[in-house]
Order: sequence, then structure tokens, then C-alpha cells
Amino acid sequence: MEIPDTDSFILKVSNSAGEILYEGSYGNSPESMLVNPGTYTVSAVSREFSKPEFEAPQFGDEQVVVVKAGAATKVLLQCSQLNCGLRLRVSDDFHVSYPEGSLYVSSAEGKLDYGNSPDRTGFFKPGNLTVFLQDGNTSIQLLTRNLQAKDMLTLGIACPETGPSPGSTSEVSITVDTLRTWSEDEWTIGSSDSDGGVSIETAYSVAQARDHAGEKGVWVCGYIVGGDLSSNKNGIRFEPPFESRTCIAIASRSSVSEKASCLSVQLTKGTFRDMLNLVDHADLLGRKVFLKGDIEASYYGIPGLKNLSDCSLK
Repeated sequence: MEIPDTDSFILKVSNSAGEILYEGSYGNSPESMLVNPGTYTVSAVSREFSKPEFEAPQFGDEQVVVVKAGAATKVLLQCSQLNCGLRLRVSDDFHVSYPEGSLYVSSAEGKLDYGNSPDRTGFFKPGNLTVFLQDGNTSIQLLTRNLQAKDMLTLGIACPETGPSPGSTSEVSITVDTLRTWSEDEWTIGSSDSDGGVSIETAYSVAQARDHAGEKGVWVCGYIVGGDLSSNKNGIRFEPPFESRTCIAIASRSSVSEKASCLSVQLTKGTFRDMLNLVDHADLLGRKVFLKGDIEASYYGIPGLKNLSDCSLK
């Protein structure tokens, strides 16, 4: 991937009343600004992004700073990818079963037509992305995946062989974090998630669990990566020492270090709290665990698992 030129980033500085003091390219921005004491919002994005587009990664960051009278305040924007990407890979049997078929992906902001020979990466705002098969005048919903900022998913689409069933100055500097979370998934047209989560063998992954909020008494698997959760955007601790016994976080990989990629887990008083809390068992970090409970759309600001009824550590 070509790293964005930070000089071309769109920089925006506004005060607490929402008045814009500067909006334009970072390369043309003043080296310092004379402002009144107060609170200011400073943001930068590599490009405007409001609806799905191909080959359009957006990097950016936003910081709120307080400028005191007679003091100089510096602002560092650490820009990482704000949107997510989905690439579709179709098998030869897809073209046999659907010679005139094409694929498109829909999100809350719009849809993107991949056609019948996808070879591009579509970018979307984080959230649920639904893949559709367009066959003539018929539109068939295939599956939905929930992607977060930085998530880059390659999804293979196949068919079964049997057919388709002011007083101070400030400086602003920008760094760009190009770290992104890449993953792959496979989907066969005609398959179903209906058996997912009914047993340890069919346990949902963390990514799949996000798509099944509201289901109760299902199995989910993941790696224990942190605890001490709060509702803040970055409210999670990934390294000991830990202070709270009431919750943990699991993720699809033991190396995850961002709250948005995690699933929060409620530990009510009793067996599961005694067994899984990281205050007493920091050695559980990185361990794979299978948990049975109710999937909630939001718990501590991210999808979560509550009312545990069973668990198994690996």
C-alpha cells in the first residue's frame, strides 16, 4: 500500500463553539496559530470518505486540547486507518453456477457493486457489511460480517459442486500508522450459520459473535487479552497489574491490543469470576477459552458476552 502523503492531509482546527479556525491541507497550514485560551478540536484525515468506495483507505485522528493563557501547546495526530476494507475472491464454480451473476456489498452508507470478477478492495465505514448476489432480477442476501476500523477482510465466495442451493501558539504534527488487521474467511453459497454456537465444536469466533447479538446460550471462543474495561473508547488494560475482577476481554488473536477488536465478557460473582478474573490469574493472558453465554450488542461500549453458564480453558 502506498503510504499517504501527510502534506495532503485535510487539517481542521475548531474551537469549543464549533467555529472553524483553519480547514485545508496540512502542507499549507500555518506553522503556529495564535488563539485565545480555551478548548480546541484538531483533526486530520487523508481524504474525505462518506460512502463506500474502491481503493479508498482513509487515515486520520482527532485530538481535543486545552490551551492555557501564555502557554504554547503542541498537538500530535497519530493517524491510523479509520475505515475497513473488504475484498471478494470468487471461485470458478461461482461463474459456472451464475454465469450472469454479480456481487455487491451493502452498508449503512450505501452499496458497492463488485461485478462478477471482483479484483478490487472496497472500503466502508466500520459496521455491518452485507454481501448480496444479484442474479438477473433476483437479489439474494448471502451473509453479513461486522468489520471495525483497520479490519481488512478477504472473503472467498464459492458454490457447491451440486449447484447453488489566540495568547498562545500551537504546533501540529502528523504520523501515520499503517498497521491494519488482515483476515480471511470463506463462504459457500447455500451454507448457513444456523448451527453456529450450539456446541464447543461449532463455537462462534469473536468476529462471528458480533453478527449474532441477541442470541442466548451460545458458545464463543477467543483468546483472553485484557481486562479493567470501561465505556471509554480506549478503556481497557492489556497488561498486568489488573484491578477489576468483574470482566475480561477476548479477541480472535492473542496479539490483539485494541478495544474495538475485542468482545467484553461479564464475570458475575461466583465460579466464573473466581476462575477467570485477571487480578488473581494474570497468567491466563493469551489463553484460549470457550465460553457459553448470551451475546449482547453492547457491553462496555463493544459487543459482549453476559450470563455465562459454562466455560472451558485450552
